[in-house]
Amino acid sequence: MPRRAFEKLVEKALERLPEEFRQALDNLVIVIEDWPDPAIVEEITGDPEEVLYGLFTGTPLPERRFDDSGDLPAVIALYQGPLEEDFSERAELAREVEITLVHELAHFMGFDEDAVRKYGYE
Repeated sequence: MPRRAFEKLVEKALERLPEEFRQALDNLVIVIEDWPDPAIVEEITGDPEEVLYGLFTGTPLPERRFDDSGDLPAVIALYQGPLEEDFSERAELAREVEITLVHELAHFMGFDEDAVRKYGYE
């Protein structure tokens, strides 16, 4: 899928986010990358062959302090290659992009998996 078409899926997923999640977007950068670096995958999962669809890096909102204002913004990376490889149907891909985005936003917002499930994203 061309990058622009994938970006449109991400934009639509952003529009469907619960309001609480959308309010957090001001403090965050979302990027689309082709594939995660295997070294990062191994660092996070313990296995460089593990599948990673997205990654949050930065300081979660609950841990931020006023004097952190000069720090670089937090980043969510969405990995187009693994998402497309595992979800070949467009509707499936769109749903998984949304699920991945919500999971990474939840990390940014300091939520645990139970809080994510509360919003219907599993």
